Amino acid sequence: MGSEERFALTNLPLAVYRELEVHLLQVSGVEVGLIPQTSSDFDYTQSQVSGLWIRWKSDVDTESRDRVKQILAYYQNRYGI
Repeated sequence: MGSEERFALTNLPLAVYRELEVHLLQVSGVEVGLIPQTSSDFDYTQSQVSGLWIRWKSDVDTESRDRVKQILAYYQNRYGI
């Protein structure tokens, strides 16, 4: 297995994190999962997850890495980050 990165957008709803996860799973050479929220205090303004992790397979190509960057940039722009 190759490297792992973490990605978080403040206050992003769980449904959007799941949409992003599914979108990224369509890219060849990556694995993705949600990171649970670690805060013990309930807050309506916090997401139910704290982010997601992206694991790159060791043989992932440049095209796949670029596609993941495009997808993440879309969500960052879409949700004002």
